[in-house]
Amino acid sequence: MRILIVKLSSLGDVVHAMPVVHDILRVHPAARIDWVVEPGFAPLLVRMRGLADVIECPLRRWARAWWRAQTRREWRALRARLAAERYDAILDLQGLTKSALVARAAHGTRYGLAAATDGASHEFPARWLVDHPIEIEPRTHALDRSRELVARALGYPLEGPPDFGLRRKSSPMQGDPVVAFIHGSSRADKLWPEPDWVELGRRFANDGWRIALPQAGADEGERAARLAQAIGSRAAVWPAMDLGEVIDRMQAVQGAIGVDSGLSHIAVALDLPHVQLYNFPTAWRTGPLAEHGHRHQRAVEGTPAPSLAAVWDAWQAVRPFSLTRDAT
Repeated sequence: MRILIVKLSSLGDVVHAMPVVHDILRVHPAARIDWVVEPGFAPLLVRMRGLADVIECPLRRWARAWWRAQTRREWRALRARLAAERYDAILDLQGLTKSALVARAAHGTRYGLAAATDGASHEFPARWLVDHPIEIEPRTHALDRSRELVARALGYPLEGPPDFGLRRKSSPMQGDPVVAFIHGSSRADKLWPEPDWVELGRRFANDGWRIALPQAGADEGERAARLAQAIGSRAAVWPAMDLGEVIDRMQAVQGAIGVDSGLSHIAVALDLPHVQLYNFPTAWRTGPLAEHGHRHQRAVEGTPAPSLAAVWDAWQAVRPFSLTRDAT
């Protein structure tokens, strides 16, 4: 069986779609599965078990230079690559016009969302650009939405918790345990107050932990430097890295605290003991849930932000798992 998945972006959305690969291979172990994604997120997918080919589709870059001859050449090359295979099923897991048009460039029967679900982007034309639009209950977790759509498209029952399929490449860091503070987000209204990060970092330091501060971009780099200086010598800013290098480093830490962001969802996919912070009551649709098997991961909500006490209490609940994390 040949399967094509189209899920171009964004980082968190790609993470939530990853378990469908394991689901398909559980039922069709010999299936060959390809995935079309934006180049910036390809380093995540190449670290997955079960994917045959990761096909890069730079639509964001093309949109900024659609009039150039090079863009047209690259689009033609992508269409030729997709058309070279005959797929048994083409799965548009994004539900946007752009993703549906990419799906139509490939040969095979196309499946996609029939309508929007709560909090998820969807464009009405996408329904008419697939052969089989599938209705999904509107109040559905992002992870369950993708799994259910694919299960119904291919006709198999969903079983078991999600498996993100990330291969372990790094062993835990030596010495004192390390917790990653995922403090950055593309949305300012998702950030957690810096004084709370500082106090949380000092509590971890007093508890014998080292604090790692990832960064992406100038704003995050400046914030990470401020936090490290205020927390003290137990905190260190990671250098600017590409996504693949960040994932490899994240695999080696013993825990994470993170705002609702793509990197925080990667922490969930890596099965890290993790507390995820929500400034809005939306953890039900993207956060770690007990029914997904995330017994050592918690989502904490608050208005205008989760309290330091609530975050610390949540960490105490997952902390025992960080001390026994398997490095195999």
